[in-house]
Amino acid sequence: VMSAIYATFMSILRGSEAGLKATAEVQRERMAMHTIEQALTTARSFQLDVQHYGFIAENGSDAKLTFVARLPKSFPRGGRFGDFDVRRVEFALENGPESQRQLVLRQCPILMEFDQDEVQHPLVLAKNVKELVFDLWDPRANDWTDTWTQTNQLPKMIKVTLRLVSLNQNYTSTKEELIRTIALPSVAVPGSW
Repeated sequence: VMSAIYATFMSILRGSEAGLKATAEVQRERMAMHTIEQALTTARSFQLDVQHYGFIAENGSDAKLTFVARLPKSFPRGGRFGDFDVRRVEFALENGPESQRQLVLRQCPILMEFDQDEVQHPLVLAKNVKELVFDLWDPRANDWTDTWTQTNQLPKMIKVTLRLVSLNQNYTSTKEELIRTIALPSVAVPGSW
């Protein structure tokens, strides 16, 4: 009887632990996509100051998205920068511990470079990332493109695809794909203005 009670208790404990881990992983993935969306909806650009306001989107194994945004106080790590709310943000896919791919966020005030702490210890938004893909709306071609050569302009829309691989206790992997299409509400301020 004691063995049966103990076995039941242990199975409930393991099930609860697995459920909490899965819930935390889903919440982290949701917050990662929300953070990208929040930054993109506050993007800023000036055509005469491309060296500070350039918009760069790169796909591939080392995918990266970097741009300038006027971020709210509630943005992750926002308190670290005080009243400097116009910052360059960088979302990058990098190797993490145990060769896991992870999505990281770095940020710095617009006229500064990333400091050493930000370079070495970025904010990890998602772990076990298989792929990060940016598709940008090209109004000239009237279609999505995976390359953005007009770094002095903001795209009208961007589609962000985040593919994740999750390992469960049986070492089987499940794949999840998060896709968001985000319209940028601002355009680059023309030089004539």
